[in-house]
Amino acid sequence: MSSAIPIDRVRAEQARPPEHPVLARVVELVRLRAARRLDWEQAVRAGQVEGHSRADDLAGELEYYESNSNCAAANQRISELEQQRIGDESDPLLHIAKIFSLSVGELDLLITCLAVALEPELGPLYARLQGSPERCYATETLTARLFGWGRQTLWHQGGQLATWGLVRCVDRGPGQPMPLTVDPMVRARLQGQLRLDAELIGVAELGAAQPQLESWPLSHVSQRIETALEQRRSIRVVLIGPPGCGRRSLASAAAEQFRASALLIDTDEIDDAAWPELYVRACRMCMLGGLIPVWYGSRVSRRWPRSVDPVHVQFVACEDPSELSRQVGVVDEHVVIPSSTLDERRELWRRLVPASVTWPERERESLASRHRLAVGDIAEIGRRMPADPSEAALMAREQTRGRLGELGRLLDCPFDWTDLVLPAQVRETLEDFAFEAAERASFWEQPAARRLFPRGTGLVALLTGPPGTGKTMAAQVVAAELQLDLFRINLATVISKYIGETAKNLDMIFSRAGRMNAVLLFDEADALFSKRTEVKDSHDRHANTDTNYLLQLLEDYQGIALLASNKKNNIDPAFIRRIRYVLSFRRPDAAQRRAIWRKVLGELLGADLLRPLEPAIAVLADAVEISGAQIKNAVLAALFIARRARKSLAAEHLVAGIDRELGKEGRSLSERERERLRHHA
Repeated sequence: MSSAIPIDRVRAEQARPPEHPVLARVVELVRLRAARRLDWEQAVRAGQVEGHSRADDLAGELEYYESNSNCAAANQRISELEQQRIGDESDPLLHIAKIFSLSVGELDLLITCLAVALEPELGPLYARLQGSPERCYATETLTARLFGWGRQTLWHQGGQLATWGLVRCVDRGPGQPMPLTVDPMVRARLQGQLRLDAELIGVAELGAAQPQLESWPLSHVSQRIETALEQRRSIRVVLIGPPGCGRRSLASAAAEQFRASALLIDTDEIDDAAWPELYVRACRMCMLGGLIPVWYGSRVSRRWPRSVDPVHVQFVACEDPSELSRQVGVVDEHVVIPSSTLDERRELWRRLVPASVTWPERERESLASRHRLAVGDIAEIGRRMPADPSEAALMAREQTRGRLGELGRLLDCPFDWTDLVLPAQVRETLEDFAFEAAERASFWEQPAARRLFPRGTGLVALLTGPPGTGKTMAAQVVAAELQLDLFRINLATVISKYIGETAKNLDMIFSRAGRMNAVLLFDEADALFSKRTEVKDSHDRHANTDTNYLLQLLEDYQGIALLASNKKNNIDPAFIRRIRYVLSFRRPDAAQRRAIWRKVLGELLGADLLRPLEPAIAVLADAVEISGAQIKNAVLAALFIARRARKSLAAEHLVAGIDRELGKEGRSLSERERERLRHHA
């Protein structure tokens, strides 16, 4: 890294760009060599050189320069310029030759191309030397004549100039010399400027310095880079974490430790056809400007081109390092970006969302503790400028809402605690669960808690009981209380008949959900968390493997999950042992049924219309044992039965609604029960 040109120095040069003396020397050197060569050609044509009749006689040409007094001054000046170039350690041409391993002949080619680019007046001189007014450009043959290479080959497609695109050629067809031109990027760099390669516009940008988080392993990354440089090894630092967690910011900070800047390259903006070329251009820009490339995006998993040697230090930001292809001659250093701590999130909200400073402290604390956002997520909320804490909480949920994709479905959460009709013990346990979910962030920040429970930071509850007893509603109430999204996991997209696919889908769910602001609901959880069976065939073995893997995922999960099941006995006991909250939902008793009837009818009809139905509600609640969901469905059916009859809702309509619900289970009210209900109601 010591030979790299710091980006801060380049920026200073751009603000006050002096032209390096070597550029003037390049033009003078080429002009002198061209004039001397032209003098030799004229002497040969005029027959003034005894024993030499061809201009391509290299030995005769060199002898002419030594013996002809007219060339003495040019020879001396050429020698002086060459010596100055060799002795000038700040010569950017020598720097380029060194970092790109150019041969002497390739450097002469670069000088010939650069001279005419810097001084277009050399074009006619080039044309005269090449015998055509149209050939006012540099060629391999012209370079060989000017620098005394004779018929040696200086240019080929496998050479460093061509491979790195420092000099480019155009094929003019058979018999025509190929024009060679210096790349504008190289010319600009030699003139003290560092600007983005035109082909990289929209693909790459310089990384901006950002304040660092204390939890970031900056010192570790810098130390590993330093060690690799001391051992002359190329290193690729693989920063592992979700988008927005600060991977690029960490890379930019590490680059600054070595007085360089990061060049951020979005691989998603590069299609497969352009990838090899743009990869070379990005690496070239980094080598020219002393930058460190940071590759990010979902397409970093592509095969890395081998046409050029990799940059000595580079970063790759990804989520799954196993998808990265290897780079020959490069050592990978994997670094996992830790989740931000509660204190860091508090500071990020203050710094990135300035308006939050004026909000009530309780609301700010809730945003920091309940929403485990990455630095990029909070920065995005800051850019959207929320007006109040409620809007900020909604934005926090929106930031992560789409990460599950088709694996989960977002559920509305319109219910609160007043909507739940549960036994006192179940309700109290559910409230304990919600309280722990809200307060757990600060608890798990304690070192003692993390040491004693290294795999217990997640919060999982099992809700069991017959259908319609309020398990899903309870999940909705908890999510609403926490101001978090509720996602029902789609088992149809999770469970697969193909070996390994179920485990892969489960891993995707838990890894993505672990960095979301959401509560997971596994409905019909017994389908996933079922008991392991005796192994009789390969299917049983793989099913048990999925169950074991799910056990590990559940232990390592750091979020909030609710498992709902109608069949507790079918769930593997190993899961239940790992779940701290197990709630049994039973069918409501008569008092609870009456409360549900009154709540549903009262909200739909209002107090005035509810009052005449109170006697009927008391009889129905006492006589008919149905679940809360069945009561809601019976009321809905009764309302439309009454509407069809153009009547006000009455007991007979409620009885008809109940009868319809019981019919779903193969039950029904007998005619005697129906008459008794009508009579008492």
